[in-house]
Amino acid sequence: MKKFVTLGLIAALGLTACDSKSKKAEDEAIAQASREELASAVADRDQLLTLVNEINQGMDQIKQLENILTVSNNIPGETMTQREQIQSDIAAIQKALQDRREKLAELEKKLASSNQSNNTLRQTIASLRSQIDSQTAEIATLKSNLGEAQQRIGHLDSVVDSLTSTVTAVTDERDIAQQESETLANELNTCYYAIGSKAELKDRHIIETGFLRKTRLLKGDFDQSFFTMADKRTLSRIALHSKKAQILTNQPEGSYVIDDDNGQKILVITNPDAFWSLSNYLVIKID
Repeated sequence: MKKFVTLGLIAALGLTACDSKSKKAEDEAIAQASREELASAVADRDQLLTLVNEINQGMDQIKQLENILTVSNNIPGETMTQREQIQSDIAAIQKALQDRREKLAELEKKLASSNQSNNTLRQTIASLRSQIDSQTAEIATLKSNLGEAQQRIGHLDSVVDSLTSTVTAVTDERDIAQQESETLANELNTCYYAIGSKAELKDRHIIETGFLRKTRLLKGDFDQSFFTMADKRTLSRIALHSKKAQILTNQPEGSYVIDDDNGQKILVITNPDAFWSLSNYLVIKID
């Protein structure tokens, strides 16, 4: 009888030990599950905070692009490269917004399938989705504005090209007119003078003389090559290299003087306009 009592006590103690181990294992399993849920919640929270920061940064980028686009629309010298850079930035922000939208949907799906019920997280997710939608709309507006600006630039480029062609044509016409004017002025101010003895001038058919006949000047086919070409505007003195000199052409008196320079005659034109008013040719006979 004593033996049976002892066996029953041992069995009871064994059952008690088994219940204790089972309870400990269950507590550890619950603790492990709680730790996993906590880690998951922390990870979700961190991911959500990261999204909040990214969306805020996206808003800053959009505002910066708005400022750049507003300023660049007022810059006549803006290059196509600058426009292409703005277009590239808009495309990059659009892709980033799409990525954030997908991450937000993934978080919302994870939250819906979990056992957690966190209204604050759901409200945050809804707020972030609203911000992403707003940013997407702003980017679409920026893209539309950029397209309109590019059309305006294309029109202005066409106008500038047309004006450039007009200016070029007018400039060419002005240059031609100026060149013709200079040519005409040079022709009008071109003069010729010949210096020689009576015999030299006669041999060149510049003068014609005869017995009892008045000397005729530049009446026939005279030798043009014997004359020196000059400019009335700059010709003021002519060295005659002779002790005697006589002007045969009809230059008005008072428009010149013949001076001596170390025993040699020199013609000084004192009034060019009057001096050349009757003829562009000057003939001087020296002895």
